Amino acid sequence: MRSISTRHGDIELPVFMPVGTKGTVKAVPPDMLHKLEVSVILGNTYHLFLRPGHKLITEFGGLHDFMGWNRPILTDSGGYQVFSLARLRKITEEGVCFRSHIDGSKHLITPEISMQVQDALSADIRMVFDECPPCDADYSYVRKSLELTARWAVRSKKEWERLGKGGSLFGIIQGGMHSRLRKESLDRLLDTGFDGYAIGGLSVGEPKPDMYRILNDLSSHLPSGKPVYLMGVGEPEDILFAVKNGVHMFDCVIPTRNARNGTLYTFNGRISIKRSCFFSDKKPVEETCDCYTCRNF
Repeated sequence: MRSISTRHGDIELPVFMPVGTKGTVKAVPPDMLHKLEVSVILGNTYHLFLRPGHKLITEFGGLHDFMGWNRPILTDSGGYQVFSLARLRKITEEGVCFRSHIDGSKHLITPEISMQVQDALSADIRMVFDECPPCDADYSYVRKSLELTARWAVRSKKEWERLGKGGSLFGIIQGGMHSRLRKESLDRLLDTGFDGYAIGGLSVGEPKPDMYRILNDLSSHLPSGKPVYLMGVGEPEDILFAVKNGVHMFDCVIPTRNARNGTLYTFNGRISIKRSCFFSDKKPVEETCDCYTCRNF
């Protein structure tokens, strides 16, 4: 798998997607993303649904026009917030009722609503609505979660088809830290049929060896000729391991969040620019690097 074609351009694989959760990649304007040759960014259905609202974004011509970005966009379905905002939500067969982290108001997101919001955003790649179980969940909980996610995947696809099949639709493999359940989740998604397949529920607090074990166990079962997306993973060594195990796509807040807080990646490891030893250091961050920062500061 070398590339994905979308109406906003081709995405060469493998690819890392900067996270623009609320319609912007924090502290990085679109023209800089172009100079960095970023081919696709990620937006988040849950956050854009709450504020400014998908109906307003539709009035602006979709998320591309709203944020001034003319290349592909992938939207998460809101499923990750089922995990990250556990104290503010209630899961039922219908969907998830969230209490807004902004003002406490209640909102229901179902597979159908998630697809409708992503359609209003005009995303090039859309994700099914899923539940992301915590890494320490017991086997019985993860099995029930897997069953629910599989049913939601079918409902997501039906609504995506009803809306006109805009963009591509990816299924999400769940199953926690249990390789057998991961394989079952993948098999059920393959039976339903999607344009691509994502691996969710990793990098959510589990020990790194468990993440590597799941990726290794899944690698021989992943479909050839379809893009595979590892959700929320961004450490360089994790990306390299995953690429070797058949993964093509990645996203994470690490680059922008770490940079905003003074943490930099170098060929000699990670450094914190806030440390006192750099107070009067006149050398560039990386002597042999030709990026804008190292050439000029």
